[in-house]
Amino acid sequence: MNEYKVKGLTCANCTRELQEEINKLPSGESASLSYNTGKLKVDHSVDINKVKKILSSDGAFIEDGNDDHHDHQHQSGINWIALLSISALFYVAGFITENFLNEYIAIGMFLAATVLSGYQTFLKGLKNLSKFKFNIETLMTIALIGALGIGEWKEGALVAILFGLNEYLEGLGMQKARKSMEKLLEIAPKEATVIENNEERIVSISSLGVDHIVLVRAGEKIPSDGIVIEGKSSVNEAAITGEAMPVEKAINEPVFGGSINNEGILKIKITKAYEDSSLAKILHLVEEAQETKTPTELFINKFAKYYTPLIMIIAAFVMLIPPLLFDGSWGDWFYQGLAVLIVGCPCALVLSSPIAIVSGITKNARNGILIKGGVFLEQLGKVTTIAFDKTGTLTKGEPYVEDYIEYHPGFLQIAASIEKNSTHPIAKAIIKKAEGLSYLPVEELKTVTGSGLVAQIEGVTYFLGNESHMKAFTFQQNVMEQIKQYKERGMTIVILATDEDALGIMGISDEIREESINVIKNLHAAGIQHTVMLTGDHEKTAEKVAGKVGVKSYFASLLPDQKVAKIKELSNREKVAMVGDGINDAPALATADLGIAMGKGTDSAIETADIVLMQNHLGKLPNAIKSAKKVNSIIKLNIALALGLKLIALLLTIPGLLTLWIAILSDMGATILVTLISLTVLYEKK
Repeated sequence: MNEYKVKGLTCANCTRELQEEINKLPSGESASLSYNTGKLKVDHSVDINKVKKILSSDGAFIEDGNDDHHDHQHQSGINWIALLSISALFYVAGFITENFLNEYIAIGMFLAATVLSGYQTFLKGLKNLSKFKFNIETLMTIALIGALGIGEWKEGALVAILFGLNEYLEGLGMQKARKSMEKLLEIAPKEATVIENNEERIVSISSLGVDHIVLVRAGEKIPSDGIVIEGKSSVNEAAITGEAMPVEKAINEPVFGGSINNEGILKIKITKAYEDSSLAKILHLVEEAQETKTPTELFINKFAKYYTPLIMIIAAFVMLIPPLLFDGSWGDWFYQGLAVLIVGCPCALVLSSPIAIVSGITKNARNGILIKGGVFLEQLGKVTTIAFDKTGTLTKGEPYVEDYIEYHPGFLQIAASIEKNSTHPIAKAIIKKAEGLSYLPVEELKTVTGSGLVAQIEGVTYFLGNESHMKAFTFQQNVMEQIKQYKERGMTIVILATDEDALGIMGISDEIREESINVIKNLHAAGIQHTVMLTGDHEKTAEKVAGKVGVKSYFASLLPDQKVAKIKELSNREKVAMVGDGINDAPALATADLGIAMGKGTDSAIETADIVLMQNHLGKLPNAIKSAKKVNSIIKLNIALALGLKLIALLLTIPGLLTLWIAILSDMGATILVTLISLTVLYEKK
């Protein structure tokens, strides 16, 4: 497929019609033209000159790399404003002369206003009429011919001016949504400083490969994902995660392309070519996200296709039935029929969804939340139940010492000395708890697989491990009580003992993330009715975590395939989103109505999930749901407004009160309202 940037698309409905024309060309079936992104994708074998011809029939064109077209686009923006202003002046002048001077001079003024603001629409409409293609331009052209034909000069001029203004504003709304999208895409780095044979040279980002060594100075962007091999600095990863807080980086730590080095100089070994980097994937996903049509949008497009011909039939009835059957005046009813045609323009209706959707996707992407398509944004606003994986999602996924009791003053120091060289997660938790204490020299150390360690320190033999490690010992009653109590609290037990008695006990558990409690509270506040925790951990641990974070229910001891079954069961009754950290949750994420993966982009998560939280926590999820709900309600409101205003205008034909300018105001009012309301999605309270 070849991809082109198309400028000058006038409206979503016209874009749909252009795509249908291109689809009729040989090999053109797969072509797509997106109003949201202004992108055209066509098969290599399609005759591009024919495509250009189809586009030019609606005033659109493929943008070349050079900038003269760009200026042309800019010009046309300025022209519209100038033309409309001059037309408006002529219109006002016509009004004044009509009353004070001569009617014919006034007609000249009105005509000048009509021609200036309406000639582009008029020419397009005539072309369409000759092809029997009925869209908004055709309808406007018929209305203009009709209005001037029956001597309604004033109304004809007003129709032309308001229509011009409408077209201009409609383009502006989409442009603003696209602009905010393009701004997001600008965060991609353009070049990198590569070090080869001790020499620095600047290369373009596309020629950067794996294992290249790059130098990143303070204030510069890191060109692609890699590992720090020299230097220390703090890095701003907002482009990837949406988090403004700087993250400290030292040797051997991973960095993301697109993040900014705050101070110091870093030498980085590139681990992914730019097009495989997290940032490139994110930007690619965000771009693709705008291309997908939501069910609502597909319905509207289908509706618009049948709706225009229907309006033309109604207009014909209005023109013919009253004069033929009820002795109505031909002139009056012909005029009413023209007004009906204008009411019929489907622009506001077709616009009710895309601007809001693009704005919603953009806003979330700025916050480091990747929504892979309008469909998923729409789904997110409809979710009633959220299922969470426990480990690494609601908890940190790493053990910590939650509580300990010492029967001997050197307990922590001895335990940490025995564990100091181990990389086992529980060992790390013990070492962290004993931070600041000095280590004792260990003379002998032996591991008993699955249960613990035996060590000798200053001639004394110590046993450190779980209960099964201590089978041979009988502890005092109070020690047994303590062990039982820790187990009831859902902790893993670690005991330190000599062959005489216990020196102390630790209760180890998976640390709950600080933000989990708030996130669950905010989700319930955002309208999520049911929160469920799924975990492979045993009942006691699950009960404890669920109680602490505040989820409404939990299921413990689940294997991965049981998680999938649980999600299926929940999905039968409600709209379910599954949130996981993506490594072992891929099957469950894929099964849920909506898969939400979190964590610093494990590739499998980014690929299987529909929504990816680029932060390493759930903090931004409630806001994403709020914005999705807002987008959904805005789309509903927009559809109601677009159809409601038209319906009111159409009902005015019954008493014969519909005038051309009411018709145009109902259409234009709807379009402007729909655009402005949609853009409120982008607005963020500071």
